[in-house]
Amino acid sequence: MASAGDPFTHHALGPGLLAGARVVLLQLPKSLAELTEIAEQVAAHAADDVTLLAGGRVKHMTLAMNDVLASCFTLVQASRARQKSRLLVARGPRPPAAFSYPVTGEVSAPELAGPAGRETLTVVGHGAAFAGATLDVGTRFLLAQSARWPALTDPAVVDLGCGTGILATVAALRYPGARVVATDRSAAAVASAAATAAANGADVVVLRDDAGSTLPDASADLVLCNPPFHDRTALSTDAAHLMFATAGRVLREGGELWTVFNTPLRYRPALERLVGPTEHVAQNPKFTVTRSIRPSE
Repeated sequence: MASAGDPFTHHALGPGLLAGARVVLLQLPKSLAELTEIAEQVAAHAADDVTLLAGGRVKHMTLAMNDVLASCFTLVQASRARQKSRLLVARGPRPPAAFSYPVTGEVSAPELAGPAGRETLTVVGHGAAFAGATLDVGTRFLLAQSARWPALTDPAVVDLGCGTGILATVAALRYPGARVVATDRSAAAVASAAATAAANGADVVVLRDDAGSTLPDASADLVLCNPPFHDRTALSTDAAHLMFATAGRVLREGGELWTVFNTPLRYRPALERLVGPTEHVAQNPKFTVTRSIRPSE
């Protein structure tokens, strides 16, 4: 979709985006899984004479990327490097017999169950979704502390940066009658989260939204957040700080933000500033879990 005055339209990866396309421009992703899903969709849905131009920084490119493209195209060539970047040019699409993504997996862990949940979930992951159809260790550690999540009746819960939607799905299953919203700026994450919730019979509203920017003020009782610390190939904490600011805005007075993050990032001062009083709940050799409470005005 496009906003007023926006010359661009946005489509999910698939025929609505690619049908009839003769040139496809792509910034090479870090993940081979993401590249595989994109290449398969281009080969299946673009024009027979499509040219895929995939560019990236030389230091981030691997021969495995050529192999991925060669599985979907008859001709793959690399350009000469220029200013430390180069192109991979692919032609002659070979549509796959079956798509590799999304993938579906069953994850089982006692941390999923919590006080009233269940130990097994079905997880759906598109190629670009973090951790795919698995339970990542950060989310697992946050869920391990969930016995201390607030006891709420029909709460409004937000999963910021939802990824494949595990936190949102668990919240919807544990809080019957809750209104659970999952947001992410990634189209792959949004599609994955919606599919994960549906696969588990969980009632979750999934929004494509950058750091929850469209969520209304003072609308949530509980926010769950496992923020990213990379922006493509670069280490970045910008997204996390945007999410913390959103949590401070959307939480009602007394509402709680539960966050897990890599311990060396030391987010507690930012959480204190952007949300409110913050308690150090748990720490292991890699991760820290905190609880921040939105204070009364």
